[in-house]
Amino acid sequence: MNSEPSASRNRLVLVVYTAAIFVSALLLFSVQPLFTKMVLPRLGGSPAVWSVAMVFFQSLLLAGYAYAHVLMKSKSRLVPVAVHLVLLVVAFLTLPLSIRDGWGEPPTSGYAFWLLGLFAVSIGLPFFALAANNPLLQAWFVRTGHPNGPDPYFLYASSNIGSFLALLSYPVLLEPMFTLRTQNLIWTGLYGLLIVLIAGCGALLLRAPAKVAALDLPADDANVPAPSWLTRARWIFLAAVPSGLLIAVTAHISTDVAAAPLLWVLPLSLYLLTWVLVFQSRPLLPHKWMLLAQPLAIAGVVILLAVGGEQNLLLTLGGHQLCFFIIAMACHGELARTRPAAKYLTGFYVALSFGGMVGGLFAGLIAPFTFSWVAEYPILLALAALCRPPGGAERLPRWSGWYWPFLAALAVALIAPSYSAGDTFNWLDDHRVWVIGAVGVLSALLALALNANRWKIFATVVVALVLLRAYPSDDGRVETVRSFFGVHKIVVTANGQYHVLMHGTTIHGAEKFKNDDGTPAAGRPEPITYYHKDGGIGRAITAMRERKAAPLKVAVIGLGSGTLTCASAPGEDWKFFEIDQTMIDTARDPKYFTYIQSCEPDLKPVIGDARLTFAKEADGIYDLIIVDAYSSDAIPIHLATEEAMAIYKQKLAPQGAVVMHVSNRHLELASVVVGIADANDMKSWVYSEDSGRDNEYIFSTSVVVSAREEADVGKLASSEVWTETEADEKQRVWTDDYSNVLGAVFRRLLDGEQ
Repeated sequence: MNSEPSASRNRLVLVVYTAAIFVSALLLFSVQPLFTKMVLPRLGGSPAVWSVAMVFFQSLLLAGYAYAHVLMKSKSRLVPVAVHLVLLVVAFLTLPLSIRDGWGEPPTSGYAFWLLGLFAVSIGLPFFALAANNPLLQAWFVRTGHPNGPDPYFLYASSNIGSFLALLSYPVLLEPMFTLRTQNLIWTGLYGLLIVLIAGCGALLLRAPAKVAALDLPADDANVPAPSWLTRARWIFLAAVPSGLLIAVTAHISTDVAAAPLLWVLPLSLYLLTWVLVFQSRPLLPHKWMLLAQPLAIAGVVILLAVGGEQNLLLTLGGHQLCFFIIAMACHGELARTRPAAKYLTGFYVALSFGGMVGGLFAGLIAPFTFSWVAEYPILLALAALCRPPGGAERLPRWSGWYWPFLAALAVALIAPSYSAGDTFNWLDDHRVWVIGAVGVLSALLALALNANRWKIFATVVVALVLLRAYPSDDGRVETVRSFFGVHKIVVTANGQYHVLMHGTTIHGAEKFKNDDGTPAAGRPEPITYYHKDGGIGRAITAMRERKAAPLKVAVIGLGSGTLTCASAPGEDWKFFEIDQTMIDTARDPKYFTYIQSCEPDLKPVIGDARLTFAKEADGIYDLIIVDAYSSDAIPIHLATEEAMAIYKQKLAPQGAVVMHVSNRHLELASVVVGIADANDMKSWVYSEDSGRDNEYIFSTSVVVSAREEADVGKLASSEVWTETEADEKQRVWTDDYSNVLGAVFRRLLDGEQ
């Protein structure tokens, strides 16, 4: 055997190892949206499912990295290869992916911990095996004798390119083209291919020349001291902040900016891209540029938060994500700059994954239970200032010593007026964007012009962020309610005339508390927003009531502010299904809304995901089923599938109808509902009309009514404002196994251009 590896062998080593790491990363990040989509129907399509999934994946990534670290301590080169191949084969035997028996229906509380358990028993082993591949294969590569062995971190970039492509290709290619079952089978096949590639990597390691295959690392590394605990702690911190920011930014833009589908893909894609860029041998974006831009990015987020989310949507979304990208690049660039010699590679990755898990735990599990709003975003933004490297000497040192008392005086001068209602408060409130923005810009100037230490920058950012809470952007009084299913705001308009229930910038319900002349509204509350008697839902209820000429038996999926309780007539039987207990509590509280108190004081909603709870109802009993779960948020897709419509049809009385509220700023869903109704041999009529009364909180609505026969919908069938609509033969019907959210987004965009 030659003592030196040949050039052809080196090429083979590079190709096989790069391919194995690429495929492993592709599988690692494609399983996340794939399996999360399988789980979403269990919890109403809540975006929080994705946050908890991220916590699980980051935690298991740590476990995989720790396993690789321990495995590579073995003195035998055969043991790591044999043990890991056995693990991969055992994991392969658990495929294809599926939700394990006994985990079909969630509990009524403790969703996050239930989800973690479901992920662990369902995909824990194959994901754990995948998680170990990146550090393990890099450690093997070091020992193959390849010329690039002493610095194998370029393979980490290859890994993240695979992750990046997997994530972007899922909503664009895999989801629109393949059913969940087909995606699952493709994923299982690639897992089998990966085992073959890793076996090849192991064979190349075992066949390496004796002097380089021994687990002695390159000579240059032999005398390198181990990283200090302080260095390791800094690695953990540098990994934790962008990891937490990833979840916090996603939560913010899907709560306070636009709760559109697929938004989680964009920040995560940028997060992975930063890992690709910083571990290149010649980074495309030099680290010193990112360090210069980071204070500007932090100031940019402060200004964006001050402006609020109701300005230019694309500019706001793009701004938050550009700033996040720059901050993550600066943090990850520091990690790449301070990476250790290859001898300590696996320990370095353990620190990175531990930091990632800590950040994920804080933003994904701790913050939602601790704060009633997305407080984790500003907290992590301030901590990002501490990710800067220790600076050199400050410029203008004679003045820098006075900065702390100056900042304290500034904070008192700006924050104290928020506790009063005088002229100073009014002026600061009117000019809040300029004041808060100026403090944010001050933090950037400290960093760039004065080279101030990071603690001064941190403290200045904290002052700016406190001002955001002292002078909020919402008009009127605001209270927030947070649960696993999101952050809801109850806004009392400036004159106290309306109480409005909001999720981000989307209104879910409102009630008029005062008349236009300022007198209290008396009597039974009138349903407004999307539920006014002249809107699509109101007209459908009236038509069904007239057709039956008797009291209706109605099921409503989605409670909101309880508005529809006041759409009932005497003697009627209305039953509500709601997944979020905090929503029920909010709707019941008369200081927020009085619909339930006035119209259904004895209301007992059925709690749980409606797809599961409604299926337990008796067949053939409902004259009307109203599905009201689609107003601009991360939609529960499983309530708009062929199988879901089959359940609704089964529960309908002989001349009953299904009303689906599909008003949505981001998706065109009317054609989806028409398609699933047609697949169940039902006819559909579509209503979409602008009320022109937005100032009265009476909004335009898009509604689809589906029934077995034309006669079942009464006068709607002959109404000019309702259009009988045929299913589009070119559009694939949504099922539990297939949906195309991106197609619905494109159709909405095309509608907007016409």
